[in-house]
Amino acid sequence: MTNYKLLALDMDGTLLTDSKEISPENARWIAKCKEQGVHVILTTGRGIQKILPYSQQLGLTEPIVAVNGGEVWSGPEQLYQRSPIPAEVIERLRQTALTMDVWYWAYTTEGMVKRDTWGELNCSEYEWLKFGYHTEDPQKLAALHETIAQTWEFEATNSHPCNIELNPKGITKANGLREVCRLLGVEMREAVAVGDSLNDMSMIVEAGLGVAMGNAQEEVKRRAGAVTDSNEEDGVAKVIQRFIL
Repeated sequence: MTNYKLLALDMDGTLLTDSKEISPENARWIAKCKEQGVHVILTTGRGIQKILPYSQQLGLTEPIVAVNGGEVWSGPEQLYQRSPIPAEVIERLRQTALTMDVWYWAYTTEGMVKRDTWGELNCSEYEWLKFGYHTEDPQKLAALHETIAQTWEFEATNSHPCNIELNPKGITKANGLREVCRLLGVEMREAVAVGDSLNDMSMIVEAGLGVAMGNAQEEVKRRAGAVTDSNEEDGVAKVIQRFIL
């Protein structure tokens, strides 16, 4: 067993297969981590409502980093920290999406709202955590990046090459992971962080060991300390075998 005391796992494209399942091999090795006293933390762009079924499946009672660091939960049912986006900013971001005719979605504290379910929703009636754009048109994607950089102060990342995810400036998975480490009495250098997309980059760079999935975006692979197999090949289990136990 190594000196690493915490394993921080992204979910989509990392812990989960393409069919959004936890493989038996990943589950088995995560259980071995728990048996050896290693903290296993989910650090994801998802909202808490879409995290809990998986944490329950794995029997995890540890802190959770949700919506790219927009929320930190000290346990599955206990909110510790939240970093909202003002409702008027969300409405401006939505108007940009409508003007450019791109798909959009956002997370409130109550769950996800998408372009086709937005309807007559009143932004001021909700607390907002993250906003996202999606387009397969590279010119529109570049224009969105330029608009965001010129107009508002955000952490702009992605969970897929064709999307942009926006959180308040300074709110990242690394920021959330630092809070979790503080809660658990663990140093960042004692953490292993695993992910596949740009929203994972901050924690991959700042953790003691950052590991990119075999299916990760190339920029993530370049910045990681190691590369494991893909999410379809039990890449998480192999990280545990190789670097933790």
